[in-house]
Amino acid sequence: MKVTQEVLPDSQVGLEIEVPADLSQKTYDQVLSKMMRTVNVPGFRKGKVPKQVFLQRVGVTQFKAAVLEELVQNAVDKAIAQEKIDAIGNYQLKTSFEELVVAYEPGQPVTIQASVDVPPRVTLKQYTGLSVQAEEILPDPERVDTTLSQYQNNLATLVPIEDRPAQAGDVAVIDFVGKVKNDSGEYEEFQGGSGTDFQVELEEGRFIPGFVEGIIGMALEEAKDVDVPFPDDYSQAELAGKPAIFSITLKEIKEKELPELDDDFAQEISEFETIEELRASLTERYEEEAKEKTRANKEAALIEALVEHLEAEIPNTLVQKEVDFLLTQTIMQLSRQGIDVNKMLTRELVDGMRQRTRPEAIDRLNRTLALGEVAKQEGIQIEEEALQEKIKEAMATVEDPSQIDPDRLKQVLTEELLQEKILTWLEENNTVELVPEGSLQTEAAAEEMVAAADAIEAEAAEVADEEPGNATVDVEASAAPAESEEPAKASKKSKSAS
Repeated sequence: MKVTQEVLPDSQVGLEIEVPADLSQKTYDQVLSKMMRTVNVPGFRKGKVPKQVFLQRVGVTQFKAAVLEELVQNAVDKAIAQEKIDAIGNYQLKTSFEELVVAYEPGQPVTIQASVDVPPRVTLKQYTGLSVQAEEILPDPERVDTTLSQYQNNLATLVPIEDRPAQAGDVAVIDFVGKVKNDSGEYEEFQGGSGTDFQVELEEGRFIPGFVEGIIGMALEEAKDVDVPFPDDYSQAELAGKPAIFSITLKEIKEKELPELDDDFAQEISEFETIEELRASLTERYEEEAKEKTRANKEAALIEALVEHLEAEIPNTLVQKEVDFLLTQTIMQLSRQGIDVNKMLTRELVDGMRQRTRPEAIDRLNRTLALGEVAKQEGIQIEEEALQEKIKEAMATVEDPSQIDPDRLKQVLTEELLQEKILTWLEENNTVELVPEGSLQTEAAAEEMVAAADAIEAEAAEVADEEPGNATVDVEASAAPAESEEPAKASKKSKSAS
């Protein structure tokens, strides 16, 4: 079988395959015999149908199409094997299939034009002598105190107060009715905008601006109307930027009584015996976090510099595979958030998500290819002993080893160890300058981050709109508190507060 190859863009190989007459006839006879044994024709026993009756029953054009499907697949498979082509994914037929069907005659040669994806063609122009900058992350000296204050706040005792107005830091119990100005200029109640015996922590920034501030200074049993316009960037468009009034009645005032930061406190919230041990553990934890972030910044800077020197043709097969992986991760994340993805995922939505995900998939592949080329050029490999030790460590943390795919685990850990080794080599053979945190955050980069955050929020909103029951507004969601760091319970075993 004569095969002519052609190098095509996007890491493809074009194939012109000349199928000889004998193979054309052989395929025709094989498909005819197979189909005649299986087709049912009234008046004839299965397998005893005359050829002309069979062709009349099935249709000559339809039968020729079945022959050509078999012929093309076999021809491409044989051409790939004959030419020793490292093909990935399925072939793409370049010849019009309809034209092949019309022109096909059994026993006559057939010329097929197809293309196949092959592994990426990669050129890494430079990977040593690079000079990059990375932000150094230093531990926040106030973070330990902030964390302990949060612990104190969580364990605070609420003491009823009757002899003074509400003040910042209190916990208030209120009844309220919210009204928003409509297009006619009148105020009307909105869904979820009312509450009874609603407990509010009087801390600035926990709710939409003006809500908490309006309660501060109120006396017990006092009723008051508070003007609280919704922010222009409020997440629900029907409320964003609209004036609102909340009629509030203050029913209770409670003051927080914080526990002392002593050894008893440390023992209650952790497995440490003394407050100093807890402080030391938190300090160590945050120092390690800062080192890890600095390391991640250095690695990201090196990889970014590598990609700038990378020329890669990536076949569509690999891009689509990476898109599928990222899409699966997104869907799993939505499921964990309680969203019924089976009801939400329409074809149009999935197609849109695929389109938005494609650039990220290509970026990820470029980074992987750049690191892989360094490993290839420098002969960087993982020692079997190190891999087995890593597998042993990972399995020691698994409660039910039977649920682990050993081959998949080995693959993941091999990739992880190899990447660590490549990045260590890169850092040793290039220059990384550490600069203060925030100094590389250019205005353009900040705008990109904001745009990315907006895109994620828009996609989440699009998903939420498809999910029944997510269109209502409640005041707690309308005035959701800002997230604060919730410290994990400290543990003496790990010597950290994780």
